[in-house]
Amino acid sequence: MAGLNKACILGNLGVDPESRMMQNGKKVVNLRIATSQSWTDRASGERKERTEWHRIVIFNERLGEIAEKYLQKGRSVYVEGELRTRSWTDQTGQEKYTTEIVLDAFRGELVLVGGNGGGEGRSSSYGGDFASSPRQAAAPSRKQESSWDVPSDNHLDDDIPF
Repeated sequence: MAGLNKACILGNLGVDPESRMMQNGKKVVNLRIATSQSWTDRASGERKERTEWHRIVIFNERLGEIAEKYLQKGRSVYVEGELRTRSWTDQTGQEKYTTEIVLDAFRGELVLVGGNGGGEGRSSSYGGDFASSPRQAAAPSRKQESSWDVPSDNHLDDDIPF
């Protein structure tokens, strides 16, 4: 059975996107996104908060260009990609590990959440699919279709297929 490797986060950029050229001449864009959760401690009644930092690596050329153009420190963003852990040996000979969310050439999604400081309040979604241009996120409709909806003509076939 095949597995599923998908990581989805919604958080704020901690620093502006950082890009660099790899040895093969392709560009890679790195993001650092913070996700926070807060709660009230039952024992003390004190409000507490925990922040996790996530490393995002964008190999998708279009998504990288969009990240560089539209993202800046503090911007809310939704990212969907594949979770990967890699290792390397540092200068002292010690093996190091890091886990990253990777947006490959044909996978991954980047959604700009909220306005761009101008109070627009819309989001833009840019997927790593095969489309030739970025797609705009559609506004949610009031009635969302589900695979469990009853057919519109309410006709149920009573014949058993076996």
